[in-house]
Amino acid sequence: MVQLYNLHPFGSQRVVPCKQEPAQFCCGHDVLFVASAAASCGVEVFAVRREGRCEPLGSFATLGPVLRMAHSRAGDYLVTIEEKSKATFLRAYVNWRFMSAGSSRVCVRMVGHKMEESYTETLKDQMSIVEMALSDPPLCISCCPVNGDLLVGCKNKLVMFRLKYLVISQNLRVLDFERSLILHIDNFIPAEVAFCARHIAITTELDVLILKLVQQNADRGEQCTYQVSTIEKPVDGGIKDEDLAAHSLQLELDEFVICQKPVELLGEESKLCKIPVTLESTELSTEDKKHFEVQYLLFRRFTPDQSPFGFCEETKLHSVQFLPVYQTGSSVTANEETENKRELLSLFCFFSLPHVGYLYSVGKLVELISTYQYSEKSEQAVLTPQFLHVITSESLQCFTVRCSAAAARDEDPYIDTTVKACPPVTLDVCTLRMQLFIGPRAICHYKNHIILLTKADTEDITERRKPSRRMLSRKADSNKSRTNSESEPGWNLYIINTVSTIQLYREMVDYSRTYENVRTESCIHLLSEAHLLVRAAIMDPSFFKSDEKEELLRAFRESCALLGDCYSRFDTKDYHLALPYYRMSGLSVTEVLERRASESDEIQTYERGFIFYLTHSLNEELNEELSKLPHIICSPCMKNVCPLTAVKYLRKVEDIMPSVVLTLTKAFMALKMGDLMMYECEMNSHKETMLACGFVGQPKLLRECKEGIVIPTEFAVHLKAMQPGLLVAATVALHENSKIELEEADMFFKMLCNNGEDTVPQLLVDFWEALLVACSQEEVLPELLLRVTHQYVWRISKKQLPETKPLKTTEDLINSCDHFGFIFPWVTFIMSMESPLGKDCPEDISKLQSVLCGQSIDITAALPILEPLADAGNVGLTIRVLCSTRLGKYEESIDQLLRQYPAAAVLYAQHELKGDSQAVWWNKLLPELCERARLTRSDCPVLISSLKETLSVVATELELRDFLSLLPEDGTAAFFLPHLLHCSQRKLLR
Repeated sequence: MVQLYNLHPFGSQRVVPCKQEPAQFCCGHDVLFVASAAASCGVEVFAVRREGRCEPLGSFATLGPVLRMAHSRAGDYLVTIEEKSKATFLRAYVNWRFMSAGSSRVCVRMVGHKMEESYTETLKDQMSIVEMALSDPPLCISCCPVNGDLLVGCKNKLVMFRLKYLVISQNLRVLDFERSLILHIDNFIPAEVAFCARHIAITTELDVLILKLVQQNADRGEQCTYQVSTIEKPVDGGIKDEDLAAHSLQLELDEFVICQKPVELLGEESKLCKIPVTLESTELSTEDKKHFEVQYLLFRRFTPDQSPFGFCEETKLHSVQFLPVYQTGSSVTANEETENKRELLSLFCFFSLPHVGYLYSVGKLVELISTYQYSEKSEQAVLTPQFLHVITSESLQCFTVRCSAAAARDEDPYIDTTVKACPPVTLDVCTLRMQLFIGPRAICHYKNHIILLTKADTEDITERRKPSRRMLSRKADSNKSRTNSESEPGWNLYIINTVSTIQLYREMVDYSRTYENVRTESCIHLLSEAHLLVRAAIMDPSFFKSDEKEELLRAFRESCALLGDCYSRFDTKDYHLALPYYRMSGLSVTEVLERRASESDEIQTYERGFIFYLTHSLNEELNEELSKLPHIICSPCMKNVCPLTAVKYLRKVEDIMPSVVLTLTKAFMALKMGDLMMYECEMNSHKETMLACGFVGQPKLLRECKEGIVIPTEFAVHLKAMQPGLLVAATVALHENSKIELEEADMFFKMLCNNGEDTVPQLLVDFWEALLVACSQEEVLPELLLRVTHQYVWRISKKQLPETKPLKTTEDLINSCDHFGFIFPWVTFIMSMESPLGKDCPEDISKLQSVLCGQSIDITAALPILEPLADAGNVGLTIRVLCSTRLGKYEESIDQLLRQYPAAAVLYAQHELKGDSQAVWWNKLLPELCERARLTRSDCPVLISSLKETLSVVATELELRDFLSLLPEDGTAAFFLPHLLHCSQRKLLR
């Protein structure tokens, strides 16, 4: 498989007309913020237009140099960490757009300040600076893209600020923050944090910890400040302290380098990382108070020597970030309220070492999706729904990602079927492009734009002035000025415009054709990449408002068709994927055949994929043009059609595209003509299982609906008389394919058999039994079991034999259906005793007992149905005991058996009294047998035999002292002595 595809994801580039060298920059909604590295501290704001054009919107001063900055789309605010006089400050710039409109008024306020008293209508059109006081210096920040909440990393803790909107008046709503939660993490200094939908990712130089805040219902009577500790007690057999770094140890030995053991802990196991997290609520309001607890998702520790390039003292993690993927069709606008309605579908987390990047899914399942190996040391990386962009010391690299493949399976867990498919999450990642640049230093991303800061070393400046093929084509910007000495060569801030999804998709498809006949795996891989590229674009919330919507949908269907072509033509192990991809393409069988016919090969080859697709397509009705004729002929309005003419046209269609539906329709017409020879010829041309499936393609061959009443056709009447098994199998297939409901099937068989509504024909019972064997709908099974049970009970109690021979015997059902259990030995023993009732309906009795011996039926629901057989001799006894046993009433069952069949009691005990119920042997059965034997004074050989068998079991299971305590004081010593000897010898042998 080709690892590097030299495609062209990067389009033109433009220079951002910054006045001073950037220190920090980030993207907002259609804007770019650039913080200056010069002594005059400030932030320049640029509007990002089409094709990467930048227009200055204005600038505003900051308190000091900006160390970190981030923008939140929710709330549209910019948050910074600034430094002044060796102190750091956390500030949020709100309503900054009024600054760009020319307003110079600025309001500075503290978090928590009551604005209702001081805010007036005249102050709404100005920029506000919200200062957030912290007890410890802020180190890193992250804004939640879902709700706009802010997370600040400090030494040994994380502070969360909740974004909220204060209604000052009817026309004035002000953005504000509230410090809502503090996460205390002992001996932990975060280098970077990421925050999304209550998921938190924290990195130090070599550790990654991902947590999730799980909401609990708060007690309104509880105090405002509360603490929830997630510190776990040490787990026996878990990871030892020496394996997982005691963070409290600060070694000051410069002579040694301590490398701790690398660790990866996923899910529940990540609790073993021994990093305790304590939550402290700091919300002032008690309304809608939320309690949280911490759920550990992932912990990973790296060591400096894990680089494939050898030991590196500069080995440290960078670029931790979350990527949310939203439910397809979620609404998205510039309005915050609508924005928040986007439904989160999947969440991914990326972090990177200098030479390796890691992409995890942390939504429904925590797992490593992809690992990225870089060709050289990376400086920074940014993850997008379609690509991973990485900068090194000399290049901008573009890698493929698998987020859309994972999200597609989260959205539809049953996507990998004969109807739908998606390239696997495990598909190898590849490099699409390695674009050379001089001195890339920082990168960020906005929609289809990459913002790249480059800074060349002094010796590179002369080389950089020369024309170079290493750079992208560079468009002049009308706003670019080179007269300022501060913007001379040495650094540049570029906006690189990535090409459109459709353009890159076309290039991938064209490129894949070069591998069609030489490297099939590479061809399929490239087409899979193209498919995922389009799928990611379709899953974007802005897709439904995109100008490319229709073009993307066409590209999606085309990519499915191309993948279908690959899997149908190439001899691959995944040949079966030709079927779902062709179905997703929307192509008819005729169109697929035309694609194959248009191939240039002189000798047509039909690989397994094409045969698999064709077989399934012909055997399943798809309502295509060539298969509509049976539907027309079976329509009620064509009831009086000439059968001979119909057969003539059916044969013409069959010559082009044969199918089982056509065969069945011809057989139907043969019945109408009375031509039984033709009928048998047609019906014998396919196996019975194929014929049963064929009726799914055209249910009207068997039944019609008139005013809500199901009426059997002549075909169904004939099958009832001649092939009842096929009729039942066909009806089961209709039910399994949602072509007939359970109640409709009841009505169908009752009308077919001319039985009254209150009478159940045997053919309907056959259908229920067959459905129990084949049914895949779990919710239907309890109802079916109760129905067959009711019918068995009714016929046994009424001594009513079925009007036709059942299609399946008890043995057939036991061998083919898990819901019918093997009949227990003690039940067989009881039924072997003579009973007049048992001779009347032997098959129904054994089926009923088999159902009760199974584990599927709900005994509690079945008890009212079984009531008529409570006093029905041996049958009633077995049913009563089976029900008592299923309900755990073992002692009651033994009482019933001892009263009628003492010998059966021992058989019952041998089968049922195991595990937790074994004590019933000596607590119930042994005392009862001893008492009954004493009363009969050995006149009952069955009791004596049962007692001896029970003594043998008890002597084997109990200790000698316990066994002695159970024996009766008035018993005959000679009778019990052999068992006592056995018990004592067993102890000596141990």
